Amino acid sequence: MTESPKQRPSRLRWLWLPLVVVLGATAWYLSLRIAPSAASASGGAPKAGMKGGGGAVPVVAVQARKGDIGVYITGLGSVMPIYTVTVKSRVDGQLMSVHYKEGDLVHAGDLMVEIDPRPYQVQLEQAEGQLARDEATLNNARVDLDRYQKLMAQNAIPEQQLATQKATVAQDEGIVKSDQGQIDSAKLNLVYCSIKAPITGRVGLRLVDPGNIVHASDANGLVVITQVQPISVIFTVAEDDLPVVLRKLAAGQHLLTEAYDRANIGKIGTGTLVTVDNQIDPSTGSLRLRSDFDNSANLLFPNQFVNVRLLVEQKHGVTLVSRAVIQRTTSTTYVYVVKEDHTVTVHQITEGVTEGDNTEIKSGLAPGDIVVMTGVDKLEEGAAVNVQMADEPAGAKPAGTKSGGKKK
Repeated sequence: MTESPKQRPSRLRWLWLPLVVVLGATAWYLSLRIAPSAASASGGAPKAGMKGGGGAVPVVAVQARKGDIGVYITGLGSVMPIYTVTVKSRVDGQLMSVHYKEGDLVHAGDLMVEIDPRPYQVQLEQAEGQLARDEATLNNARVDLDRYQKLMAQNAIPEQQLATQKATVAQDEGIVKSDQGQIDSAKLNLVYCSIKAPITGRVGLRLVDPGNIVHASDANGLVVITQVQPISVIFTVAEDDLPVVLRKLAAGQHLLTEAYDRANIGKIGTGTLVTVDNQIDPSTGSLRLRSDFDNSANLLFPNQFVNVRLLVEQKHGVTLVSRAVIQRTTSTTYVYVVKEDHTVTVHQITEGVTEGDNTEIKSGLAPGDIVVMTGVDKLEEGAAVNVQMADEPAGAKPAGTKSGGKKK
């Protein structure tokens, strides 16, 4: 059946109605997603650190100060005793007694070991008996010589007989002297039976127990004594650092040396540079130096590894800051300085000596400047900051800043 002209527009209106509904729903959904983002963009907080924003960036700052700082040469070293003695027996015999304990601190002259003296006492008595007999023979020969000299004056005996008697007296005198040497040797052996400490130092582990037979030819000895007070540290420095050290020594200066533990954290001794080696090691380009330490606290132990710092210069009245405030790029070194209006400005600086946590600033800062230490990642030139000084408790009133703030 053919549609009438009035029915065709009515059907077309029903075909467009679903399409209009879909388009309206899509527009409503998009308006819900876009409206919050626009509101956030128009009414939210400004990006942290941007100039003209409504909020200040919280930072921790420190104050540059005037102070002293040392110039050090560092090196690796090993603790070495000034004297080490292996105590040995100088006579053969049985070890009778030991008068020390392992690890004791002994002094020079202290009795340490006794060896059986009886064999050498017998030798002494034999030598003294031999001397007495030979002295009697000598005295008799001298009496005969005196008589022969008187007879010779009277031409009663031949001259040859007098000469023979003189030779006999000289021979007996030699025998008596030899006997005296035997006595002295026996007495010396008796002295060697009582072994005393040759130096002051710490005793090591005992190498021979009482009751053993010891010999003068034994290789190991009886005990080892190591001097620990004072003690020395031998360390190496680069050959480039040698000229300044030699100049200081030639001027008669006593260079201070500090020894630190293996972790390079705790200081375990303070000493004085004594000497330098006589040649540079060509394989490493370094030179060995020796410093002496009194080691009164016994913190330095023989063969201990230590980190050494040699003070070659002390700078006075320089500008110092914590090295944590220093920022670096590939071409510049700078810090953020807080101005009076609690905004920051960038100062280019020139570094000097660094000692521990302190760094010398040669240019770019002055004592009293407030410098940002933490929070710099959120800063740029002119950013507003809320300053908390590093040495003040949290929540304290923000510190004031030095007047000015112009770049140095």
